[in-house]
Amino acid sequence: MAQIETRGLTRTFGDVRAVDGVDLVVRPGGLTGFVGGNGAGKTTTMRMVMGVLRPDAGEVLWGDRPMTAADRQRFGYMPEERGLYPKQKVADQLAYLGQLSGMSSAAAKSAVTEHLELFSLGDRAGERVEALSLGNQQRVQIIAALMHGPTALILDEPFSGLDPAAVDAMADILRDRAASGVPVLFSSHQLDLVERLCDSLIVLARGRVVAQGTVETLRAGGPTRYRLVTEGDLGWVRDQRGIHVHDVDGGRALLELIDPGAEQAVLRAAVDRGPVLEFARVVPPLSEIYREVTA
Repeated sequence: MAQIETRGLTRTFGDVRAVDGVDLVVRPGGLTGFVGGNGAGKTTTMRMVMGVLRPDAGEVLWGDRPMTAADRQRFGYMPEERGLYPKQKVADQLAYLGQLSGMSSAAAKSAVTEHLELFSLGDRAGERVEALSLGNQQRVQIIAALMHGPTALILDEPFSGLDPAAVDAMADILRDRAASGVPVLFSSHQLDLVERLCDSLIVLARGRVVAQGTVETLRAGGPTRYRLVTEGDLGWVRDQRGIHVHDVDGGRALLELIDPGAEQAVLRAAVDRGPVLEFARVVPPLSEIYREVTA
């Protein structure tokens, strides 16, 4: 499978530069999370990747060549604005959308049945879309993006409105597709979900990529912090060299390492003063990394 790559992707609306020279890579065989605040440029970037919007500058590549309309037709795309026909029956609509993606009538009907069962919607096949809850309409939209065996997946907030069972089902499906070599890019505001699922991460702020890589790589590039817990008061750590004290509360302290090796001096000093209950490296959650790189 090929990878998706953008180089210098730029788009302006009036006086607002919504996307400003975005370089990103979505590699096959993994899940790539696309995160950023409202207005960061995620949806505009995805629309340019899919050819819905024409970039003012830059290019989109599929492997080592410019992406074509034929390439995009084989992608699975879930837009921010859901595109279902409310009066049409669920199974009929999905079969129609499958055929638009190049499936035969028989293959589309078979795939519809399979995916409706997968998302616990088998008993709703004959209902109109408008009769479904918003969460179930979201499931139908997801099926439309998945059912034709796409060569890549571009999903804008696919987990929005899903209950925990549907989130788990969706996560399993995306992992399976990624394991088969399909590049998967999805945006989400649910950072805990992105951290749990993704192999790599792209963080956008003010139209620019401010961080890109695995969660572990992004963590390694951040500050090194330790939590120290003792039986005695830790006010003395404020006088220690080579560290920055983020917080001290009685016998608990959060310390940031400035000079390599300074943490060992702090630990020795703490042991000299009495029992040490805990001294551990603090692994920052994705939410903290996100706040730091987008500040």
